[in-house]
Amino acid sequence: MKAKIIILLCVCATLVSFTAPKGGGKTRAIHSGVAWFDRSNREVNAHGACIVKEGDLYYLFGECHTDTSNAFIGFSCYSSPDLMNWQFEKLVLPLQKEGLLGPNRVGERVKVMKCPTTGEFVMYMHTDNLFYKDPHIGYATCQTINGDYQFQGELLHNGKYLHRWDMGTFQDTDGKGYLLTHEGFIYELTDDYKSVKRIMSGDIAHGGESPAMFKKDGTYFWMFSNKTSWERNDNYYFTSASLEGPWVKQGLFAPEGTLTWNSQCSFVFPIVNGTDTLHLYMGDRWSYPRQGTAATQVWQPITVQDGKMSIPTYQDAWAVKKASAQWQAVSSKTKSIQDKAVIVHGSWEAEKGTQRSKEKGATISYTFKGKQIGLKAVSNTTSGYASLTLRNSKNEVVLHTNVDFYSLYAHSAQKFLSPVLANDTYTLTIEVLGEHPKWSDKTRANYGSTNDYVIIEDVFTVL
Repeated sequence: MKAKIIILLCVCATLVSFTAPKGGGKTRAIHSGVAWFDRSNREVNAHGACIVKEGDLYYLFGECHTDTSNAFIGFSCYSSPDLMNWQFEKLVLPLQKEGLLGPNRVGERVKVMKCPTTGEFVMYMHTDNLFYKDPHIGYATCQTINGDYQFQGELLHNGKYLHRWDMGTFQDTDGKGYLLTHEGFIYELTDDYKSVKRIMSGDIAHGGESPAMFKKDGTYFWMFSNKTSWERNDNYYFTSASLEGPWVKQGLFAPEGTLTWNSQCSFVFPIVNGTDTLHLYMGDRWSYPRQGTAATQVWQPITVQDGKMSIPTYQDAWAVKKASAQWQAVSSKTKSIQDKAVIVHGSWEAEKGTQRSKEKGATISYTFKGKQIGLKAVSNTTSGYASLTLRNSKNEVVLHTNVDFYSLYAHSAQKFLSPVLANDTYTLTIEVLGEHPKWSDKTRANYGSTNDYVIIEDVFTVL
């Protein structure tokens, strides 16, 4: 689904000074489809991501994006003790002065594995030009998981580079590492993970991209999305008892028409406790062109039963049970303040219990006393972007972000949830940006929204 973009839409990023958070609490659930915020109240900016556990911490690696260009700026690293509360470590591989990850290049699908034979951390990525016509698979290495990764160049097979783009990785239970690519290729890596030893399977999923894989009870599950640019689609999977095949196409793993719960597969992380393992689906909800602030994560627990995998229902909020590899839904008590808008500027229409506007610069504000606020909205093909600003009782900005309300299929969902803040009086201001996700690909097919509507269904505080 990563677009081979020929139209690059640029928007101006707004620079905001934030007040350092004081006395905030911890997030108690994994929330999908909303921006996550680190300890500095900035968006967790890590897409096409993977997780590596080292010691007592989980490390999240992903693409760091801006809202103005798809050009590579670096790969970010975050750490967490619980998969819910994240701390920004740093850009572990920043923009290079020149070469495959130099200026005006693309760096995507970052994946990290710890090599069992060397103890070294090896990072893989797809590199390309901005027109997606110069694909390479590169790699970088580091002695520590959150250190400065050194770009080593291209990953080679028999001395030749791999003319591949969308990619993933898989580390088997015996420690062997594998590179996965679009169209359904599996490359076994050498013992040091720094080159390709052989091709295990090839051309299994013609037209498939964003590969991800996991293993459960001796069966390999191999996931792909279709090629629909940044748009979401119904992802599918194959199974096999061996990486060499034969591979059997099993169909969709989320209900048809949900577009894989509005996401694209990126990685599956095994949460292991003793002999039990919960497999965490990690998907991206891309938001071109505002990838830096408005793109979000969709993380869901995978169900495996009788050799089949599925994500049968969508979990807005869930958590891994303590001392186990099981999960449970998480619910919070909330109080609606939708009828308590205190400041309204511009044209807003009340319709069927919603407030809606497409007027650029139109704002609506809500003041509340508490620690956390959320927003529920209608998403459809006429929806656009809004900016959200949260100020404290001293009128200091504690959070500023952008929200993408667009969806190919109409539905109602939570679109924003603030961090747990210190108890205070806050004002949330929602501003219509008069912009919407819109792009085209190499085939000149058009995607995205057709209008700029922001349709607010509910604004609520978390008690």
